[in-house]
Amino acid sequence: MKQTYWKILKNIFKVLVTLGAIYWVSGKISFSELKETLMDCNPIFLVVALCTYALSQVVASSRLNSFFKCIGLQLTERYNLRLYQLGLLYNFFLPGGIGGDGYKIYFLKKNFDVSGRKVLSAVFFDRLSGLWALGIVIGCLVIFMPRLAIPNTLTIAAMLIGTATYYYFLRSFFSPFSKKFSVTHGKAILVQGLQSLTAVWILYAMNFDGKFSPYLLIFMLSSLVAIIPSIGGGLGLRESLIAFGAVYFKLDEHLAVLVSLLFYFISLLVASSGLYYFFRPQRLGVDKMPKPTDIEQELEKTTLEEN
Repeated sequence: MKQTYWKILKNIFKVLVTLGAIYWVSGKISFSELKETLMDCNPIFLVVALCTYALSQVVASSRLNSFFKCIGLQLTERYNLRLYQLGLLYNFFLPGGIGGDGYKIYFLKKNFDVSGRKVLSAVFFDRLSGLWALGIVIGCLVIFMPRLAIPNTLTIAAMLIGTATYYYFLRSFFSPFSKKFSVTHGKAILVQGLQSLTAVWILYAMNFDGKFSPYLLIFMLSSLVAIIPSIGGGLGLRESLIAFGAVYFKLDEHLAVLVSLLFYFISLLVASSGLYYFFRPQRLGVDKMPKPTDIEQELEKTTLEEN
């Protein structure tokens, strides 16, 4: 009974955090100005941004499959992409504690000869590689922003030491994942690079001709919001951080928030491709999709097994 109440409280907290973030952002921006900017957008660049983001998700799917291969799970790239698409959809509509990652762990454990602990580890290090790549991209952007007054030697040293420490940790305690370090983390850099490029195309779509690096920096920093439990794919949280960053760097607040909103809707559109497999689970080799409660119970069981 306590666990049930705790789950309800966690979901209520996530809803309140999301609604609070949306309310805070709505008080900081003018919707009429956002509408005017949006009406002047170049649709061609938005289509290019959509294609770039979609490509980033194809690479991200391949990166995850590389981690699966490290634990002996052999999935074709095509099949894994289908599963990944459905996971993207679940990231928007399942509670933050489950999401697409939880679904993939549940599905693979139930339908393949692999332990939940191993799948959990692969998914965890897939996420961790993305976080590492995000740190590298942010570090590179800092180098191109002299206004921050951070010595380049310090930034480069932090990236090198952080990477070396991270690799040492992998090789010492999770050696199967370190064997494909260059492949998995090369793909991680490519994913973050493509998503940065998506933001650039969105800025071009809004006829922006200023310096890109400050906007890209706050955009990439806002990606850290993915680690915060939320609903709706982090809607409101990312925009709150971007609005705060825009004020700090003295940027166009409306432009920065609109970049984030357009990126959100592009990611939602790409994630919606998973609807096909939600209604046609046979394409994944199953008869029906599991209930969220089933997924949550299985995740709890997997966590207990790991401990």
